[in-house]
Amino acid sequence: MHSVTLNVLREHVTHPPDSEAARPISRQALHLAVMDRLRKMMTEGTLPPGAHLNERALCEQLGVSRTPLREALKMLAVERLIELLPNRGARVVTLSATDIADAFELLSGLEALAGELACERITQAEIDAIETLHGAMTTCHANGDLPGYFDCNQRIHERINAAARNPALTQMYQSVNQRLQALRFRSNLHAGKWEQAVDEHVAMLRALHARDGAALGRLLRGHLMAKCATVLAHRLAAA
Repeated sequence: MHSVTLNVLREHVTHPPDSEAARPISRQALHLAVMDRLRKMMTEGTLPPGAHLNERALCEQLGVSRTPLREALKMLAVERLIELLPNRGARVVTLSATDIADAFELLSGLEALAGELACERITQAEIDAIETLHGAMTTCHANGDLPGYFDCNQRIHERINAAARNPALTQMYQSVNQRLQALRFRSNLHAGKWEQAVDEHVAMLRALHARDGAALGRLLRGHLMAKCATVLAHRLAAA
């Protein structure tokens, strides 16, 4: 019995893991990286609403084969960020004014609830991390670095959401927020609106430090609805 066990252990140690077994993980990592890059391109306007997605051009631009690209496109379609068109490839989704208003209304409620719960459950270490991100965000604003600012901004909102300690809330928040990323990014293109957003974040941080859930909830709801108003106004002006 002992010798059988020893032989099994020796077999396990002597034979290295089959390198083929690691390949699915590599493909998955590549597929996720492609998804992240495409989301960023949609957020920053490189791939605007209604844009047709040329597989060959995207493969060349991203330096990948069609397999991970197509896997990424399927998942982005599940997230309703793109539409897969039979025999015609794919295109970036275009949201109607009603779609935009409805999504922002829902997201504002989710953010408000997250803020209320976060004030009850957040640790001081988490508040300190958000404070650090806020400092980096204001530096990006001072330097006119909108992509950097937006990245810090979204990480702050995600940290508040995570501090709510409610996985069901987080899952729904991420789903709705993905659809509005590009619109939230573009809402800061107007200098005055960008300044307003920074001031609102200062007030949010103050409420978080005070652990005032009611105040933070109101601020987050107002913050999102102000962005909705900006997006709809820009849309009307461009029509």
